[in-house]
Amino acid sequence: MNLRSIPLSAWIGIAGIAIAILCAIFAPVIAPYGERDVVGDIWLPAGGDFLLGTDNLGRDLLSRLIYGARTTILVALAATVLSFCLGMILSFAAAVMGGFVDQLFSRFNDLMMAIPTLIFALVVLAVLPQHLWILILVMAVLDSTRVFRIGRAVALDVAVMEFVEAARLRGEGSLWIIFREILPNTLSPLLAEFGLRFAFSILFLSTLSFLGLGIQPPAADWGGMVKDNKDGIIFGISAALVPGAAIATLAICVNLVVDWLMKRTSSLKGGRGDA
Repeated sequence: MNLRSIPLSAWIGIAGIAIAILCAIFAPVIAPYGERDVVGDIWLPAGGDFLLGTDNLGRDLLSRLIYGARTTILVALAATVLSFCLGMILSFAAAVMGGFVDQLFSRFNDLMMAIPTLIFALVVLAVLPQHLWILILVMAVLDSTRVFRIGRAVALDVAVMEFVEAARLRGEGSLWIIFREILPNTLSPLLAEFGLRFAFSILFLSTLSFLGLGIQPPAADWGGMVKDNKDGIIFGISAALVPGAAIATLAICVNLVVDWLMKRTSSLKGGRGDA
């Protein structure tokens, strides 16, 4: 891949994602204060010792924002990876095996997609214990239905090609066909879809946290920070806008990179295509 061929918009997206990842990894080093430290009065304006001001409890907004990057990215990434593992395995199995297996998986996926995602998540998370792994699992299962749909569509296109038929005639098993024939030839569009699902996971997690069923306080995450400081908007306090801007910026950066990847893979070249 020629770096000069990457458009400016993609470079902006890559830079934004890199900054967020660096904040997530080195949060204890970068943040001027601790994640839960009360360091001043409530809702102090930006400036002085507090670059972005303080929140509703007197905690440094910049520090909370940096630590929130770690929580938000970690949970969203874990849910996206898990959803792709589940969705791709089931969708490829349905495309390769066909028949009853395809119908069973597809109809169950249609049933899951018919349920409003946010309502389903709120009901399940309200009933189950408030554990981080449960939150990740619920997000992954709900998002895997979308992955299944796109995975089955691209896998069916590849499954009818001559090299797949040749593999079947050689007596290769379903697992060989899935991992050696179909997956390499669908990897590029699926990578673009991965970025898109990751952006949606960030927004979905922030929504759940804003509604009180996502990341639980006092842990910092961007959606929860918006919830904590939303009452300040009435008094002209902009503390809720800072994490809101961070959510929007990261989602835009991810979408800029995804748009570039989609343009490169608009014709199905897959992992065996030109880089």
